[in-house]
Amino acid sequence: MRISHLRTGVRFNVALTAALFLCAQEQATQSKDTRPAETQGLPPRAAPTDYQAQGRAGAVMIGAEFAGHSVPTEQGPLTTEDFVVVETGLFGPAGAHIRISQDDFSLRINGKKAPLPSQPYGLVLSSLKDPEWVPPESTQPKSKTTIGGSGKADSNSPPPVVHIPIEVQRAMAQRTQKAALALGDRALPQAGLLFFPYRGKAEKINSLELTYSGPAGNATLTLQP
Repeated sequence: MRISHLRTGVRFNVALTAALFLCAQEQATQSKDTRPAETQGLPPRAAPTDYQAQGRAGAVMIGAEFAGHSVPTEQGPLTTEDFVVVETGLFGPAGAHIRISQDDFSLRINGKKAPLPSQPYGLVLSSLKDPEWVPPESTQPKSKTTIGGSGKADSNSPPPVVHIPIEVQRAMAQRTQKAALALGDRALPQAGLLFFPYRGKAEKINSLELTYSGPAGNATLTLQP
């Protein structure tokens, strides 16, 4: 009788271990399937001369164009108040590869001594806005509160808080990720967006210099504000 109980316990432990193993495998498979798509960048333009500014670093030609607070994506532009954006393309001989890092790029605005470092696209996501998204009209009844019995509504009441739906936020994040310049060892040509922290008005920018300092060498491009 005691042996029977032991065998039953062993069979139960084996079955439990197998079930946990299968569950772990299923979770791992699901996590792989739901991973975000790799950053791909934008389609490179036909040549560096199709960008506003050009520069050479060794055998690599760089083209760049200032986009201000706009975030150009293939599905249409987004905006960000916390960053300015530079679209850039890297070109080289046929079959050329280069290791691309966000640390290779910096942006000098209005001749400031300290240039702005390029930042990961993930830091931009919290400030993204889609100009084409219109918040739904509030379904809450308007307040009838008046001041001093004069019949005038209280104009100091705060505006209603607008919550962007999670699916809209996710779509903006995916569009920005896809448009960001791809990093790592890449075959040329490559093109995409670079992001630099700047909350000032783009209209007040008088001069711009994009600096590249990476494996290909060094280059400084004078951009048009």
